[in-house]
Amino acid sequence: MKGSPPPLTLAEARERAQLVTVLGYAISLDLTQGAETFGSTTVLRFRSATPASSTFVELRAESVVSATLNGRRLDPDSYSGNRVTLDRLAEDNELVVEAVLPYTSTGEGMHRYVDPIDGEVYVGAYLGVDNASRVFANFDQPDLKAPIEATVVAPADWTVVGNALGMRLGGDDVASTWAFAATPPISTYLFVVVAGPLHVLETTHRDIPFALYCRRSLAEHLDKDADELFTLTRSCFDRYLELFDEPYPFDSYGQAFVPELNWGAMESPGCITFRDDFVFRSAVTAGERQQRAMVIAHEMAHMWFGDLVTMRWWDDLWLSESFAEFMGYNVLTEATDYTGSWTEFAVARKTWGYDADQRPTTHPVAASSADVGDTETALANFDGISYAKGASAVRQLVAWLGDEVFQAGVNDFLSRHRFGVATLDDLLDSLQASSDDDVRNWAAQWLRTTGVDTLEAAEGRAGGRLAVSHPGVRPHLIAVGLYDLIGDDPPRLGLRARVPVRLDVGSTSTILDLPNAEPGERASDRPDLYLLNDSDLSYCKVRLDPTSWSAMGDALGTLPDPLSRAVAWTTARDMVRDAELAVSDYLALVGRHLPLEDDPAIVHGVLAFARGDVIDRFLAPEHRKAALRGLGDICRAILERTSGTPQVDLRLVAVRGAIDSAMTLDEIGNLRACLEAGTVPEGPTLDSDLRWRILYRLCVLSAVAAGEIDAELSRDTSGSGPEQAARCRAALPRVEAKESAWNDLFGVATVGEGLSTYLVTATARGFWQPEQRVLLAPYVARYFPAAVDVAERRGPAVAQAVVRAGFPRHAVDPSTLQEGMDCLAGAGPTPALRRALTDQVDDLSRALRVRSRSASGRSQNSS
Repeated sequence: MKGSPPPLTLAEARERAQLVTVLGYAISLDLTQGAETFGSTTVLRFRSATPASSTFVELRAESVVSATLNGRRLDPDSYSGNRVTLDRLAEDNELVVEAVLPYTSTGEGMHRYVDPIDGEVYVGAYLGVDNASRVFANFDQPDLKAPIEATVVAPADWTVVGNALGMRLGGDDVASTWAFAATPPISTYLFVVVAGPLHVLETTHRDIPFALYCRRSLAEHLDKDADELFTLTRSCFDRYLELFDEPYPFDSYGQAFVPELNWGAMESPGCITFRDDFVFRSAVTAGERQQRAMVIAHEMAHMWFGDLVTMRWWDDLWLSESFAEFMGYNVLTEATDYTGSWTEFAVARKTWGYDADQRPTTHPVAASSADVGDTETALANFDGISYAKGASAVRQLVAWLGDEVFQAGVNDFLSRHRFGVATLDDLLDSLQASSDDDVRNWAAQWLRTTGVDTLEAAEGRAGGRLAVSHPGVRPHLIAVGLYDLIGDDPPRLGLRARVPVRLDVGSTSTILDLPNAEPGERASDRPDLYLLNDSDLSYCKVRLDPTSWSAMGDALGTLPDPLSRAVAWTTARDMVRDAELAVSDYLALVGRHLPLEDDPAIVHGVLAFARGDVIDRFLAPEHRKAALRGLGDICRAILERTSGTPQVDLRLVAVRGAIDSAMTLDEIGNLRACLEAGTVPEGPTLDSDLRWRILYRLCVLSAVAAGEIDAELSRDTSGSGPEQAARCRAALPRVEAKESAWNDLFGVATVGEGLSTYLVTATARGFWQPEQRVLLAPYVARYFPAAVDVAERRGPAVAQAVVRAGFPRHAVDPSTLQEGMDCLAGAGPTPALRRALTDQVDDLSRALRVRSRSASGRSQNSS
């Protein structure tokens, strides 16, 4: 099916919501029809406020076998695009639609996957904003909630799970029928079915069935982590029950790790789906386990924020995602062993929000309904603003109101709107009832505005007084850390005090009286470093006065709290992106302090930015090799320092960084020796992930013999081999390899049309390499029309993949910028492509500015 049908508009949704009250869905799915299609029969009962009127349901079918409304067969002409027109409505109505629908390979709708390890087939209903119509006929908007019951016919050896407890009714050697109890009222986008020869682990907690599911070939890996996953789930579950007055609203709690899910996870009640990358098959760091734990806690929060109480329309997406993001990090910190989760948020996750908020496509956390006029716009708003910035705003709100007031307002909100829908105004009513502060004014300043405020400490401090410039649009409650340099070989920063400070809106110069040193503690009364937003309570950029910046340059890595170091590194990151800190100075800061860092999340976050942005984009190409050698030296220094210690997480991060930075003949030889020996000297045994990582780097550097990729694929037992192999093949610096990858990405042949979103992403990531600038030059101009064409043919998920993973990021040239701007000026890009491409073009423009100013040596600490 080509492209996408017209989106549902807000005006249409409002009109339909005024007309229709949905009583319930009975969905029957037949998953035994073959490899291309499945059967779907929907019985939809609803009331109409205006008899004799008309409306429509969404259905994106290959064919409609029959459609009857109140026993009357609908005319075939009533089905057009993705809509079935329903006319001559009665007061009480029953619609019955029998249809044949196509499986997808793009993670949109009923996705079908063949396991490369054992050939087993798995299917899953991956829905979201507007994909329910790819599975059953429905009123696909969040405010028309209704009970959903389902029946599924599947191959006899399959297990089927859904939103509610199910049971196998019987069958024969060929097929079995599964029936699922009716849910409480839920939105259509939350419907789920996962089916296949699943591996199942079950337990019970608080009389509620808990379960874990994965494909059979991953059974041993899920079994290995099952205790950890169940313990984590129970701990978070208990904490949510302590926080919320409303009990858990559904009859079971399943967590299914499914293949090729486009999202990290999806909060379908009763059966949350996670991308099965979270079933770890190779060595991972504690930080990666923490990330998985955060996603689990995030999705659990959705059972209340999003599932129990649902946004009326997608302009209030933040009521779901921002709250779940905040609650996920907070509950993880409070209820599990992952007490450092806010450090990872500060150094990695929050930067997603900062970056998104400084692009032309920025939008308020709580957008106005006029700005989210249809489902295509809504889909684009699942971004760093709705998640990371929104979570930061909620964290700041909690800091302003206090935990007790905030929790009282949240519980009032959930109780008032249980199993219903709500808006921002509804939440503000509940919060205001619990608080003496002007919550509505706070919301107007924080949730209805765009951009990042900058807080800047001024020079000229004396007697413990600090001047802070704040020309922003929102108030801030922050902590200011006062640090003194102690010792001089090497110097380290000691915390004198951490002081809460309130900054009003638009203050151009706020003078703050801060405490002096304790008697006898220091001769001088002025700290060496004032760290604004210490503890990272607010969402803002920070600029330090020259004295503080000098102390940071000397001793950043000695700040005693990892969260403080994360704030400091993020400050340096922002300065590089804003062309206020020269690239060379940033890399010098990394070289000075990162080798001594003990927090793996910080090491990973700094290395990722230093490599992916600073070296690959901001640095002139002629300096890239030396800079990569510097990163490799940092990683080797970490390995040397941690040799013989239990810091396995840090060592794994360093090993990965050393592999990714290899450039010289000696380094290539070392990688080849490791691959052949199956281990890293004084490091880990090479598991599947590290073997593929080494092979990928060797492919980029043209150090792979024919057949090595196929040989590695044949020995792969992780299940991710096809994607890893596709990335490696696309990375080879050979004309025939590039042409083959290009055809897979953009060609119109059957293989190109059928490439899954995961394979598109892997191939795109391998294709563009800074080391291959000359070879890739002809493809840069070809990219833009090719991306427009494939987005139109294959839809939003592929459109976003070919831009987010497949944009020529290495080509930091004015000509690339002009080609991107010309493409955007045309009428060709689909909405999904236009949004993603606008972001990439803006990032390219920023990279050109940073490269230009860094070349001139402009830097704060050299001014």
